[in-house]
Amino acid sequence: MKSTPVRNGNQHHRFEKACFPKDFGPHFLITVDTEEEFDWAAPFARDAYRLEQFPQLARFQEFCEYENVAPIYLVDWPISHSDEAAEILSPALQAGRAEIGIQLHPWVNPPFEEAVTRYNSFAGNLPAALEQAKLENLIEAIETKLGAKPIIYRAGRYGFGENTIDALTANGVTIDTSIRPHFDYSHDGGPDYRNYPSHPFWLNEDHSLLELPLTSVFWGMLRKQGPVLHPLAERFPLLGGAMSRLALLERIPLTPEGITADEAIRAIDMALDEELPLLVFAFHSSSLLPGSTSYISNERDLEHFYGWWRRIFAYLEQRNVTPCSLSEITDAVLR
Repeated sequence: MKSTPVRNGNQHHRFEKACFPKDFGPHFLITVDTEEEFDWAAPFARDAYRLEQFPQLARFQEFCEYENVAPIYLVDWPISHSDEAAEILSPALQAGRAEIGIQLHPWVNPPFEEAVTRYNSFAGNLPAALEQAKLENLIEAIETKLGAKPIIYRAGRYGFGENTIDALTANGVTIDTSIRPHFDYSHDGGPDYRNYPSHPFWLNEDHSLLELPLTSVFWGMLRKQGPVLHPLAERFPLLGGAMSRLALLERIPLTPEGITADEAIRAIDMALDEELPLLVFAFHSSSLLPGSTSYISNERDLEHFYGWWRRIFAYLEQRNVTPCSLSEITDAVLR
């Protein structure tokens, strides 16, 4: 069966909302884009990266275990070939204290048949056969190195394309989490997700591929008009700043990267008001190494990062939002 394309932000109405039992939620997931460190402002390059984050990654895993949360590590090619990564992740996976997934950065993931460009950095822009070949290589590397079969995928740079559904289902992947509602990457050659929902939905008719969108919501008195007004706010920053200061409209993704704990708490409240059964948090593993991204510049920022999570975990507990596993999610929607 040919899958429904996911290229245009206006296509989400063709997808069927995933139904959860009344006694399911609400729950949350922590997804980690587990990737190499590289200069986000520089042109993409096949070998211009480092892998120095692992002591910090081990600390984050220990932190999550103390909090009784099992993060989902979405691993890309350089991480999948790292002995240090395997030493940290494999014991956690075997003990059920973490889960593993896939993240495809095409510019560092063989086979290398495409030019290295910003357009080609979105895997969904590649020819179908090449996107699938890269995905197959990455899955094999993860299974070999980490001893676990990944069932969840996120396209690097959120670059889901019209052939991605077929590539995922052909490789036994049953969950995607590439779609970032209310965000538009078309100016860079990527997808436009401005009109996609935050509620989980099915990506194909036979219910073999479930979408778990990254949670992002509109908050403020004009939130119902968010899909129309927020693009204007992005075009006119003074307008956007005024709407935010006056509590009229904010777009808030659930991430510690650039989002304060107060903002995240407002987003949690809004997501629960919208009766989302699942909150999907995300951040980049490279942020754990101070100075590797703009979000964490020094050790003080890193301590603030952990303080952010402590406060969010406490608030989630207060609101009776509990962590869950991928198997619990799939069991629930297929029940």
